[in-house]
Amino acid sequence: MYRVEDTMRRIAVNAGQPDTLVFTTLTGIFASIENQPYIQERPINKRSIDMEKVARVNQLSRLFAAKEIDLGDLHAALTQLDQNTPFFPISWQILSAAVVSVTLMILFAQKYDWFDIPLAAVVGAIGFWVDIKVNTITNIRFISELLGALAVGLTAWIGIRLGWGHSLDNIIIGAIMPLVPGVAITNSIRDMLAGHLLSGMVRGMESILSACAIGVGIAIIFRFF
Repeated sequence: MYRVEDTMRRIAVNAGQPDTLVFTTLTGIFASIENQPYIQERPINKRSIDMEKVARVNQLSRLFAAKEIDLGDLHAALTQLDQNTPFFPISWQILSAAVVSVTLMILFAQKYDWFDIPLAAVVGAIGFWVDIKVNTITNIRFISELLGALAVGLTAWIGIRLGWGHSLDNIIIGAIMPLVPGVAITNSIRDMLAGHLLSGMVRGMESILSACAIGVGIAIIFRFF
């Protein structure tokens, strides 16, 4: 949140409005000019952490500060970026989830069980794919994380039963990590350290609910299987 406010203030200053007042939360952005009777407010209906968009907005704000683009060009570029943010294909994201699952399984298990590596990669990829697909259907992110964790636990259990792996615990520990909201937790702490207590607590609560949803999905597997 502090980066959002800082970027908005810098753009306003470079546009000739040094006395701009900005207040941001995870659910809304408020901006006004000091001693002016009007306030602009924009609700935030869907939240995500997109570092590509953050980097490109920073780049555009720096170009505007350097007078390389004017205010109209900046607005058009920001609108275009919001509608067409570059991102890696879903297939690359799923492949990355498989790699992360394997590497973190080795890290947390503290041993190399080569027999578990293929199953951990497949389980992590399936769980991440389920999370993405469900997230496109519903706006309730906790449902997608719950079903993603459930898919991780179920496919890991099936793989172990079929003899494709040795340790159910190690495979689940690695495969579940792509679903864990690590960046959100980090940003929550960073916001609170920067004085944005409201946004920090809200994002922290979202992270806790996400972790609970993931934990429930895995707990169901251990309870009934």
